[in-house]
Amino acid sequence: MVKVAVIEDDMPTSNQLKTWIEAAKPGIQVDQWFSRDDAEAAISRENYDLVVLDIELGRERHAGVAIINAINKQHATPVLVVSAMPATIYRSIMKALDAWDYLQKATFEEADFIETFLEILRSVRERKQHKESLKENGKDAAKTSVTADQLSMDPLRQRTPIWRGQRINLPLTAQRILAALFAQRGQVVSYEDLYEVVKSGRNRDNIRKHVSTIRDAFREIDPDFECIENVPMRGFRWVDDGNGRT
Repeated sequence: MVKVAVIEDDMPTSNQLKTWIEAAKPGIQVDQWFSRDDAEAAISRENYDLVVLDIELGRERHAGVAIINAINKQHATPVLVVSAMPATIYRSIMKALDAWDYLQKATFEEADFIETFLEILRSVRERKQHKESLKENGKDAAKTSVTADQLSMDPLRQRTPIWRGQRINLPLTAQRILAALFAQRGQVVSYEDLYEVVKSGRNRDNIRKHVSTIRDAFREIDPDFECIENVPMRGFRWVDDGNGRT
């Protein structure tokens, strides 16, 4: 069962988030915590798939920051921050803390929350499935080694990419995104930069879907493929050592 923690001191807001989550993912377990102490105690004993939290809890203006630090030390659980704090200020802070995304209260609708929430859960599920696949095959992801010359891209993007001698079947937009990632391998390619290579659907969810398509296409011929790293709240990165997170 998928387990999620909602850490929010305002009861109506907490209940609203819980209702949205349960409607979006029937059968999910949602634990509600209203204070820093209770939340940190729960995190120490539970292994949540995702944590949704506010930054300000009661009189503690930055309680959420302390909770994220506690999470990173124990489980590295994905965190979705939902706060009234200005996104222009706190989004960069949350990036530094490796939060997966940041939604500012009163600026998003139910659909925005659900879309972001489900996308994070999909990433978590894919990561788990890939790790399990590696274990079943008796392989360790840390020992997987790939080099840049194993991917061949046509300079004019008029042919499908070649990976380890086999063609990768990708739509043109996905090919452009792959080319952008590969051209800057080792570096983070921001969502804003990737918007420049798509003709429509210039939003994060659309970019994530294209990247998921790229990963799936590679894994059809190479189940161990793990060269595209998700960099929470920033974008994506091609890593030649094959140890990128999914």
